[in-house]
Amino acid sequence: MNPTSPDAAWLDCPKSPALTDGELHVWRARLDQSAETIRALHETLCDEEKTRADRFHYPGGREYYIVGRGILRDILGRYLGVAPNRISLSYSSHGKPALADSGGEAAIQFNLAHSGLLVVYAFVLGRNVGIDIERNRPDFAGQRIADRFFSPREAYTLRTLPKDQREAGFLNCWTRKEAYIKARGEGLSFPLDAFDVSLKPGEPAALLTTHGDESEAGRWSMFALETEPDYAAAVAVEGQGLAMQQYLWSPKHTD
Repeated sequence: MNPTSPDAAWLDCPKSPALTDGELHVWRARLDQSAETIRALHETLCDEEKTRADRFHYPGGREYYIVGRGILRDILGRYLGVAPNRISLSYSSHGKPALADSGGEAAIQFNLAHSGLLVVYAFVLGRNVGIDIERNRPDFAGQRIADRFFSPREAYTLRTLPKDQREAGFLNCWTRKEAYIKARGEGLSFPLDAFDVSLKPGEPAALLTTHGDESEAGRWSMFALETEPDYAAAVAVEGQGLAMQQYLWSPKHTD
């Protein structure tokens, strides 16, 4: 692997990963898996998930859903040391998944997101966490959308970027805002323009300010993730000073 490539930061996935307090683990996978892998992951889903998968009618929808949820179960199974089909999940009123048997404050918290052919997952102990990924779509990443949904500070910053940096800046802003909202678990009931994030290409990911609560921004860490060309991704997690580890999921794990 080329040490200067984005993949250099992503390690091969371990069979039994160890997640400790103060660590953030991020996993990445492709949704276009082989038919054999899709069949194996399908067997790990619960009946409700299998029924939901069968409701997808657009090309690839059923398979991508099976892969996304099956990999989540596979990773959770590795952390917990149990079979993926024995994991029970629950969902908040805003659709955020969690382990049904949380096991207390130190339980694994997680979040996932997918776009295009990529899916990403974030895992941490006893902290709220949110993750987002977006594939570049020139028809979406524009100033009109920014003026409508971003904060005035963010919309202005985007407008003043060099033209060749605006799409990247837009995606940086969007994924970081989505990651923070997902971490809070409030869905879009928390307005996108109620807080500011960094967005300039090359600038560290950060929650800069939250309107009406000066202390809120200091409670969170934000990380930008390099995945594949034409994608942007970010993760937001409660606390400071966390060490992030990144893994590439594959059907054949390593020790």
